Amino acid sequence: MTTKQQFPIRDVTTASGYFSPLKATVETAFYGTNVRPVTTLTEAYELAKAAPGVIITDLPIQHASDLGLPEDARILVANDGLVVGRTAAARRIIGQPGVDANTMVKVAREAVFQGGRKRFLSGRVAVGLSPDFSVEAHMMLPEAYANNLYSYLLNFQIMTAEAEKHYARSRPLPEDDLYLYADPDWHDPAYPDGLAIFDPLHNAAIILGLRYFGELKKGTLTLAWATAHRNGFVACHGGMKQYQRQDGTFTMAAFGLSGSGKSTITLTSHGDRYPVKVLHDDAFVIDRQTGATTALEPAYFDKTQDYPLSDPGIRYFLTVQNVGVTLDDHDRKTLVTEDIRNGNGRTVKSRFVTPNRVDHLTQSIDAVFWIMKDDTLPPVVRIENPDLAAAFGATLATKRSTAENVGAHVDRDQLVIEPFANPFRCYPLAEDYQDFYELFQERGTTCYILNTGFYRGQKVKPADTLDAIAAIVDGTAQFQPFGPLPDMSYLVLPTFKVDFTTPDYRALLRKRLEARLAFLTTKETADGGYDKLPEAATHALEKVLTALSESN
Repeated sequence: MTTKQQFPIRDVTTASGYFSPLKATVETAFYGTNVRPVTTLTEAYELAKAAPGVIITDLPIQHASDLGLPEDARILVANDGLVVGRTAAARRIIGQPGVDANTMVKVAREAVFQGGRKRFLSGRVAVGLSPDFSVEAHMMLPEAYANNLYSYLLNFQIMTAEAEKHYARSRPLPEDDLYLYADPDWHDPAYPDGLAIFDPLHNAAIILGLRYFGELKKGTLTLAWATAHRNGFVACHGGMKQYQRQDGTFTMAAFGLSGSGKSTITLTSHGDRYPVKVLHDDAFVIDRQTGATTALEPAYFDKTQDYPLSDPGIRYFLTVQNVGVTLDDHDRKTLVTEDIRNGNGRTVKSRFVTPNRVDHLTQSIDAVFWIMKDDTLPPVVRIENPDLAAAFGATLATKRSTAENVGAHVDRDQLVIEPFANPFRCYPLAEDYQDFYELFQERGTTCYILNTGFYRGQKVKPADTLDAIAAIVDGTAQFQPFGPLPDMSYLVLPTFKVDFTTPDYRALLRKRLEARLAFLTTKETADGGYDKLPEAATHALEKVLTALSESN
C-alpha cells in the first residue's frame, strides 16, 4: 500500500525522503483551483462524451453496470493525428546518465505554469490488484482530453469505496503515491518529439506534447514497475496464465513487445484440453520471496488490427483510439477496425472478455517464454542453463511494431534487441538479469524461446505456437539437441525441419548470436557501464558461439 498515510507526519521533517524538485512541481499542480477531481466512472464517461472530437458510437458496452457505468453507455472513439504510437525518443529518466535533472525540472515548472491557465481533470487509481502489491496513482490532464482520463480510469482500478477497502488491506510499502501530469497540447521547439520526464525514485512523471493514450498507461506502469522492483518484486512486461491440469497446475509467462503475439498467447483459451486462468497480457509483478504474481491492471489495452466487426470480442470494447467510424445499414455508428485508418488502432477492453480472469496467482512460474522474431530460431527452443536463459532474455530480439512511433527512417523489419521486452525500465539492466536468473536457478523455472516470425522462410502461425505450448503443458513435447549448441534443444515439429548442414544457415545463425554478444559488450562501456551485465552472461553466449565454430 503506497499511501501518504504511510508517513506519520508529511511535512518538512520527512519531505526529503520522498520529495524532489520534479515531485514537488507535479504534485503541487493537482491542488490548483483549475483542477476538477473525477471520482466515478459515470462522471468520467459523461465528461468524455462531451469532449471535443469524441464520437459516441451506437455500440453498447457489455456489463456496463458491473463496471460502474450507466446502463445505456456506448463505446466511445477518439482519434489522434500524425502520431498513433509510443514515442521512446521523448523519454527522459532522472538519475540515468546523460539526463540533466535541473534542465528537466525547469521545463516541467514552465509547463505546469502554462497549464495553470486552463482547466484540468484529475483521477485516482490503484495499480496492482492484490494485497501483495498495490500502489495508488494520481493522473491529471486537460479537460479537452477527458476521453483519455476516462480510458485511464477504465484501464486501471478507479478508487471506488470498495477499491479503497481492498487497498487499505494491502501490504504497506515505504513509498509515496505515484503522481503523473500530462498536457498533450504543450509544445517546445527544443523537444519536437514531445517530452516525458520520469523521476522514478520519487514516483513522479510529467508527459508533455504526447496525445497517445499509451503514453499515460505505460508512464504509470514505468513508475509502478520501478516501485515494485525497489520493494522485492520482479517487474514484468508480459502475459501470464495458468493451466489447470488433473495432476496440478502449469503456470507460464510470455514476454514480448507489442505485436509479437503476447496477447494471443496469453488470452487464447485451451478449454478443449485444460481450463485456463488468465492473470494479464501486459503487466504484472512477481514476489521474489514467494513466487506469487499480481496483475497491475483490470482491463486490457489491445490492438484492434485483428478484430473485424464480426468478432465477438468487440462486445467488450470500452473506448477505442485511432480507428475509423462508419454507418451500418441501419444508420448506426459503428467501427472500422483492422488498421484501415492507420496502424496501431487500439481499444481498452474490459476484464469480462476473459471469463477465466484472476488478479493474483500464488503458484510459482513453471515456464518463461521469450517471444522473438528471429528467423534463425525454430518455433520453440528450450534453454537449459540459467545464465544462458537470462542472457537470451537480456538480448530478446524482435521487430518494431506499429505501437511505436519511431519515424519513417526506421526499418520495422530490422531485428532489434529489447532486453526482457521492457523498454520502460528505470534501473540498471543487470538488476533485471539477476531477477530472472534467480527464477531459473533458484525456483527451477524452465526457459523457452518462441519464434513467432519466420523460420528459414516459413511463417510460424499462431496455431503452431499455441499447439507447441499445449504439448509442453501436456508433457508430450519432444526435444532434440539444437545442433552443436550447448544447453539448447528444439521442439520437434513435423512441419519445421532443423538442418545444420546448410552453410548459409549456419552463417546467419552465427551472425545473430554475434549480434547478441556485441549488444552485451557495448553495455560494458555505454553510459559509463550503467547497464553492464555480469560476465556470466557474455560467457554463456561465447560458449554457444565457440561450439558453433568448432563444429564446422
